[in-house]
Amino acid sequence: MAPSQSYEVTVVGGGLGGLTTALALRQRGLRVTVLEQAAELGEAGAGIQTAPNASRVLMGLGLRPQMEAIHTEPLDQVRRRWKDGRIVGLTSLGQRCKDQFNAPYWHYHRADLHRVLLDACVDPAGPGPVVDVHTASKVVELDRTDPERPVAVTEDGRRYAGDVLVGADGIRSRTRDLMGAPDTLLFSGEMAYRALIPGELIAADPATRWLVDRFQSTIWYGPDRHLVHYMIRGGEYLNVVACVPCTDEVAEKWSVSATAQDLVDAFPGWDDRVPAMLSKAKEDVSAFALHHRRRDPVWTDGRVALLGDACHAMLPYQAQGASQAMEDAAVLAEELGAVTSAGVEGALVARSWPRWPRREQELRARWLASCDTEAVTATHRGFESEDFFDWWPSVPGPTALLYGADSPVVTAEGAAEAARLLPSAASVEIPEAGHMLFWDNPAGALAALRQVLRPMLV
Repeated sequence: MAPSQSYEVTVVGGGLGGLTTALALRQRGLRVTVLEQAAELGEAGAGIQTAPNASRVLMGLGLRPQMEAIHTEPLDQVRRRWKDGRIVGLTSLGQRCKDQFNAPYWHYHRADLHRVLLDACVDPAGPGPVVDVHTASKVVELDRTDPERPVAVTEDGRRYAGDVLVGADGIRSRTRDLMGAPDTLLFSGEMAYRALIPGELIAADPATRWLVDRFQSTIWYGPDRHLVHYMIRGGEYLNVVACVPCTDEVAEKWSVSATAQDLVDAFPGWDDRVPAMLSKAKEDVSAFALHHRRRDPVWTDGRVALLGDACHAMLPYQAQGASQAMEDAAVLAEELGAVTSAGVEGALVARSWPRWPRREQELRARWLASCDTEAVTATHRGFESEDFFDWWPSVPGPTALLYGADSPVVTAEGAAEAARLLPSAASVEIPEAGHMLFWDNPAGALAALRQVLRPMLV
């Protein structure tokens, strides 16, 4: 018989968030079952960034050697203007992140990181009970006849009972629907192209060779769209994510296949290096609609809890979606590992409330790249100072400017003065990113903006 404190947890979803949760719970001595609906475990062929907050979680699970074997380290984050490629912001990463945050900022192929987590979950030599992983296990029913033993029922009738059930099944979470949580999903009006470009093609072309000479995380900002790219697998691939206004087809279907020409056509008039890069994409280009969730502090119902995109899906502009799921996993394991089965419900509530202010910070951060009514930044739009002030009065909603110690956009002193002068203004610290100044009614604040912010704009 298992020790009384080693109770059972069912995790629905075998993605990065689900497996991080399973591993963290395993190392706390809990018996974990993972139910994944796909026939085979794996992640999409794409890159992923782990900022220090996520790296710290993974290394705390003993994964440093495996991470070192698969990572690519960017030395800088570079922000470029869309029309001419001019650098408008440069933030040192590399050793600075490790020195300042005691954890690295690394890039990976998602499949490589997923494999590291899966191997650690099922490694018989690892600490704690081996995780029981089931594929082809789509959960279609949640039986809570016994509220202390929620049962996940799969499509083929299998039943998995546990003391806790965690829904880590993504933005279209079936667990969320089955527990009766409100529909908080919101469509952003945008979509993202995703592609992996062979590094050998990038290196062979003088127009793009600069991308392999120094590994960087690069963001191009322009009107209504932006482009992110970075190397993974030591330069084997260039990972590309391109956010643009959504087409009717993608909005209806959620995701579709695309082509390199679609990518190129989405950035007309941009610096010549952009089409030179994007035209090298191969047949695995995809486009998917970007959704997020309305802010909601309730992530649990009895012994059923939600995690990651299932409860706080955010837009990808701060590269924090998977990282926040990993933070969730660490906090959940800390709380559940400290109680017996009798204390589960209190532990789940204790997990949610400390995470809520953190969610607020991240949700405000994702405003920065929203293209229409939620929030905007001067650098995101790629405007010069005069263009910015001509355009600003048309913005109908809450507005934000991000600034940090090395920001070319706004200084800490200027933002403090703007917060004093602007109506409904506040300044919020975003850990490991900087600060954000945000306010309502930008048109009404135009005079103050001209007075205070003009000297700070690019």
